[in-house]
Amino acid sequence: MAKENPNYMTTKKERLSYWTYFVGQNVYYNITFIYLSAYLAMQGIALWKVSLVLLVVKIWDAVNDPIFGYIFDKVKFKNGQKSMPWLRIAVTFIPVVTIAVFAIPGGFSETGKLVWFAVAYLLWDTIYTLTDVPAYSMLNTMTDNLQERNLLLSVNRVFSGAGYLLCVVAMPLLIGKSYSFAVIVLSILSALSMVPLCIFCKERNYDPARDEGDFSFRQMFEYLGKNKYLLTYYGGYMATDALKTSAATTLFVSFFLFGSELYSIVLNLLGMVPGVFAAMLMPTILKKLDKFKVLFWCNIVNILSGLLIYFLGYENQTLFLVLTCIRAVPMCLVGVLAFMFTPDCAEYGQYKSGISAKGITFAIQTFSVKITGAVSSSLALFLLGLFAFPRIETDSFAELAAMNIQLSQTATSGLWFVYALVPVIGMIISTFFYLNYHLTDKDVQIMAKVNSGEISREEAEKLLSRKY
Repeated sequence: MAKENPNYMTTKKERLSYWTYFVGQNVYYNITFIYLSAYLAMQGIALWKVSLVLLVVKIWDAVNDPIFGYIFDKVKFKNGQKSMPWLRIAVTFIPVVTIAVFAIPGGFSETGKLVWFAVAYLLWDTIYTLTDVPAYSMLNTMTDNLQERNLLLSVNRVFSGAGYLLCVVAMPLLIGKSYSFAVIVLSILSALSMVPLCIFCKERNYDPARDEGDFSFRQMFEYLGKNKYLLTYYGGYMATDALKTSAATTLFVSFFLFGSELYSIVLNLLGMVPGVFAAMLMPTILKKLDKFKVLFWCNIVNILSGLLIYFLGYENQTLFLVLTCIRAVPMCLVGVLAFMFTPDCAEYGQYKSGISAKGITFAIQTFSVKITGAVSSSLALFLLGLFAFPRIETDSFAELAAMNIQLSQTATSGLWFVYALVPVIGMIISTFFYLNYHLTDKDVQIMAKVNSGEISREEAEKLLSRKY
């Protein structure tokens, strides 16, 4: 745990409560991001129909997140809090809607199952927005110290990794019994880890009169139009994550190519363990290096190592595991850095437009996470369908093993293509977005001082490294 710093505005208890919140939140996210596709593929529904419904329900996402961001910026609660009321609602309902998504009645027709899933997933999507936008926006209301924010975000990724670890270890073990049982157990544990934030964290750097102007819906879009670095960064992020089809296919790769769904535990552990150390070292790294430079070059290394994995194949398991472990280091660094740019873009957006719209800014982050998760899952299922992947109806991998299904050569090659190569294509596309991102840590700190009234815009322009 970080040492006390006299310039920090938060206490140790607050920081710990903030971090433990993301253990549970990441369990909820990864249950749907990693395991939902396999669950749906085992409901006896045609894969193209499942992939279509996944995309259609995300139309609500396109409306839900910006609208909530607008509402979040406009609503002023009588208790003087900004994020906390939303978070209390979210913590109450997120376990309920998550369980509902994985409780499709087995006796329903194909249409009935799709309708149940669509309704439950729309509810989950809405509540997840409430767990995400306020939690990240709270960074700006807890403290205006950039170093403290970086600390909160860096260690946040350690706890997020713990949530990921809990999910990827427990789910393969528990779904041997049933998906529903696994999701109920993890949902209860996750809700408990999120409660302390609602009790101990405080919003002290929030002044409604200063921070939230009376702007219109039209001005919201003007704000986004002027915030070019927000759009540039999340353009690259979405290109990478929309094609990250490996997560949706890990269970099937483990079962069909390596002989057991439990092999996914090995793959997921190799993919996340370096992230714990990366997150712990990140505050030190960022004292010496600008975080965007670290992100950019890690992305290049990820592309090269991903190509090696795909073309060398999976037959030599030792080589595959070694390459997976090596690639995990830059991959985890990118994961740690992923959401550290949103607060910077919020400061830049306010500096450029004069409008403080943190809710809208963080809504773009949440929108990007959810829409790319849906696209990657939908794309994975759609592509598997093109490669003649068999239709499966079962609630556990024990039953699937008893079926003794053998993949054709076409399905096997398609599964490997979707798992190993499609994500690399996304990273290549993201590189072209990142080439246009020029916002630096030092300049963001200067902008934050202007936004908080510590220095004038004229003073800032003399200190900035470039004209923005």
